[in-house]
Amino acid sequence: MHSLSPIVLVLLVAVLAVTACRSLRVPPMLGYLVVGFMAGPGVMSLIPQGEETEFLGEIGIVFMMFSIGLEFSLAKLKAMRQLVFGIGLAQVLLTLFLIGAIVWWLTGSPLAGFAVGGALALSSTAIVSKLLSERLEMAQPHGQLAIGVLLFQDLAVVPLLILLPAFAANSDRLWMDLGLALVKVVVVMSLLLVFGQRLMRPWFHLVARQRSGELFTINVLLVTLGIAFLTQLAGLSLALGAFVAGMLISETEYRFQVEEDIKPFRDILLGFFFVTVGMKLDIGVLLDRAGDIGVMLLLLLPVKLAVVYLLARLFGHRARDSLKGALALAQGGEFGFVLLALSGNLGLISSPVEQSALAAIVLSMLVAPFLIQHAERICSRLIKQDWALQAVDLHQVLVQSMAKDEHVIICGYGRSGQSLARLLEAEGISFFALDMDPERVREAGEAGDPVVFGDAAKREVLMAAGAMRAKTVVITFADTHASERIIHMVHDLRRDLPVIVRTIDDSDITRLREAGADEVVAEVMEGSLMLASHALMVMGVPMSRVLRRIRTVREQRYSLFTGFFRGASDELDGIDDSDQPRLLSVQLVAGAHAIGMPLGGVKLDSLGVGVRGIRRRNVRLAHVAADSELQEGDVLVLLGRPAALAQAEALLLQG
Repeated sequence: MHSLSPIVLVLLVAVLAVTACRSLRVPPMLGYLVVGFMAGPGVMSLIPQGEETEFLGEIGIVFMMFSIGLEFSLAKLKAMRQLVFGIGLAQVLLTLFLIGAIVWWLTGSPLAGFAVGGALALSSTAIVSKLLSERLEMAQPHGQLAIGVLLFQDLAVVPLLILLPAFAANSDRLWMDLGLALVKVVVVMSLLLVFGQRLMRPWFHLVARQRSGELFTINVLLVTLGIAFLTQLAGLSLALGAFVAGMLISETEYRFQVEEDIKPFRDILLGFFFVTVGMKLDIGVLLDRAGDIGVMLLLLLPVKLAVVYLLARLFGHRARDSLKGALALAQGGEFGFVLLALSGNLGLISSPVEQSALAAIVLSMLVAPFLIQHAERICSRLIKQDWALQAVDLHQVLVQSMAKDEHVIICGYGRSGQSLARLLEAEGISFFALDMDPERVREAGEAGDPVVFGDAAKREVLMAAGAMRAKTVVITFADTHASERIIHMVHDLRRDLPVIVRTIDDSDITRLREAGADEVVAEVMEGSLMLASHALMVMGVPMSRVLRRIRTVREQRYSLFTGFFRGASDELDGIDDSDQPRLLSVQLVAGAHAIGMPLGGVKLDSLGVGVRGIRRRNVRLAHVAADSELQEGDVLVLLGRPAALAQAEALLLQG
């Protein structure tokens, strides 16, 4: 009878490890790697290491590549051909040559050099794509650079798998085998892209008409694994087939539904893949061959990083984007395990070399999340400025923002940013937008919108955008890491400049508030409020009462909505708000008791009254320290219940 204890222990360790990673704000992927290390044969031996477990992990990569394919289209892939077949091809060849030459010199075997060089030339598609998608950096220049190179690396696995056995057997048919493989790749990819595109939409139409969620999900799994299986039969990788499947579905109207259906399978199985990677670490090997592993790590990380950076610069990419892309691709990859295992079985490399290279790849994968997470900080240290290009950008920003005053700086000009801009425009409020998508900036600029290319997390760009004259900064993209950087930079320039941030859900609200955001707007929250308001109106509740209910919820949720200035025309439709918190403005006229006192010394909090802000000489101070001295003419905006506000006003004016 089988025991559940190993499975329960593994699940327990996984939950604890991932929870700890999230608490420490490090990628959860590290938790899975630690679980694999602890539960694998190197420590507790809870999970047997074999072909079955590795295959299950490989299926996780299949679903990850499928998800990436959903973000692409044939037109986009064609536009990326320079990245894929330019930088990607050059990176694989140059890295293989450099690392291979050094290993040849160290071991005396050119075949060992080729085998190790080929294995270390590849990067981890699973790690890079997952981290970039989590950080919403897939569409940024360095994200596109990394994905383009990874796509070619997946293609490069095929000739490498052919070359290794041919070299081992001294085959006379090497060029014939390579030519046959190339024909096979062209035929299979052409069939999938040409006929698959014509068949995919009608096939999904047929399935969708059955109106069965279960059938639709089964069909998604069939298409994903089916096309991956076809490419495997043709000698290509499962991951490449999954990517093509995703790309074909991305051309249909079912893309978003498919993405939601596939997400649970992708995340669970990809987590299991990282567990299988962690299982490859062996304490004995780490201790016995620490020197050899160190050499392999030095060959892997610095050499590959330098190659990708120099090639990206050679192909015209900016220094910052080149370095961030190089940091993302510096680690070893999952296909490196396959090539090393094959090389060991063929006798091309000795067992100590194979184990050292395997350990180096796993350790580099452990380092990879930190390199990607701190890429911006590393770039700021190593690349002070890309002066020529930045001077042009700053000049363009400065020229367009010169006429702006008391304006709103919009960071990110996607759908949310453009919707905000239309509302501001309708109210006659001036705005200025910064965006990192050159195509969007070009199209919006041609339409006359005040938007320029610029990184809002840079001090110089914010200054050029008129931060010292602006009234508000609004961050419209839901990237917590980038938002934190922008908030810190804004506060370094102007502590009194309000910052409003958008996020997807409530998970990062506290984190952004602690970073200094004046308000954090969660899409999930606002969506639920709109659903509730429509539902109440359909049920016959008067609109004024619905608005009152929504306002009450917002007061509880958003500090900027808390309280309101009461007017004589307020109609509450039977809802008694006579004791509800409200706002009151109190001006410290000459002779007022509080003049010259520190704000904290007035002890308004003892009355249950808070200070929402102070207007001093027509400048609103949102953040006022408790030791700030009150001055004549200050207008204090107080929040509290009516009776408490009356007491607070008397205290401020009369003492």
